Amino acid sequence: MSGNNQQLNVLVSGGGTGGHIFPALSIANEVRRRHPEAKILFVGAEGRMEMEKVPAAGYNIIGLPVSGFDRKHLLRNFKVVARLFKSMGLARKILKDFKPDIAIGVGGYASGPMLKEAQKQGIPTLLQEQNSYAGVTNKLLAAKADCICVAYDGMERFFPAEKIVLTGNPVRRNLLECGATSEQARQAMGMDPNKKTILIIGGSLGARTINNAIIDGLEKIGNVHDVQVIWQTGKIYDQQCREALEASGVKNVAQMAFISNMDMAYRAADLVVSRAGASSISELQLLGKAAILVPSPNVAEDHQTKNALALSTRGAAIMVTDADAGQQLVDTMLDTVADSEKTASLSNNVLQMALRDAAERIVDEVEKIIEKKKA
Repeated sequence: MSGNNQQLNVLVSGGGTGGHIFPALSIANEVRRRHPEAKILFVGAEGRMEMEKVPAAGYNIIGLPVSGFDRKHLLRNFKVVARLFKSMGLARKILKDFKPDIAIGVGGYASGPMLKEAQKQGIPTLLQEQNSYAGVTNKLLAAKADCICVAYDGMERFFPAEKIVLTGNPVRRNLLECGATSEQARQAMGMDPNKKTILIIGGSLGARTINNAIIDGLEKIGNVHDVQVIWQTGKIYDQQCREALEASGVKNVAQMAFISNMDMAYRAADLVVSRAGASSISELQLLGKAAILVPSPNVAEDHQTKNALALSTRGAAIMVTDADAGQQLVDTMLDTVADSEKTASLSNNVLQMALRDAAERIVDEVEKIIEKKKA
């Protein structure tokens, strides 16, 4: 963007999960870094995680009363449709008041009505698709979008090929800037600096299947004396998991509801056990972490399984299905962490898949679109 001092207005819409919110904030931060005078407005869905996380990051957000379709109980969708119409009306008002130069959609409920209205009014739109299998909202918006930023090859199955730009998913910057050695990181996490370490993360809410598999396998884990485990259980399962760990008397597992210093946790780990959400996978790729992925079955279009397969078929991760986790997860993780050649190979292969500087590449596209519009 050249030195014209015209105010830049950027609207960012979407959310619902951390996987949509972290990329959205990374993009906004990069816009702000290049254009400190820019006005940035977020539009989210009322009652969802973004209404808390976005203001905490220093941005304004407006909530739309939008919710997802209930695929199991079709009659409940009257409410959904009513909320959608109300959201469309609010979206029109937001566009009139804010006058964005571009609207960026990161997926999630709110981005549908918001970007649809922007497209109707001829405002340029950019979509960011985090998964290897495109979400419904982005597929519906693709035809009229100016640019679609993706993290995986082969996305022309879902989108017009000429609009696709392979950028990767933005991740939290502090994860990439951790200067600690793995020994220092283990010490910072209160662990033995010299033991092989497994990090278990179930996403921001935790993961019942993973937690149950660990509870059932505590005795096995306790018998392996040269390995230790950092176990993030999520708030909902905190008490159950803490009580199970205390009852087992196992000493080589540190359990916590939430990990605030994820940069240290990743650095401490020789092996990560994780769900297969897009943001987790991008983090594993950029950090080159050997991982066992347990895709969540409770997500739209089963996209986590497709994300996990995109890695496991390339020898860049091991996949254990949710249904098999109870039987296989603990044995698989103990066998894998004991095999240094295996973890090195997984780590090397996953690092090859990393796409760096995603936020910068996406904002390059944002600037090109705005320049073109002004020209």
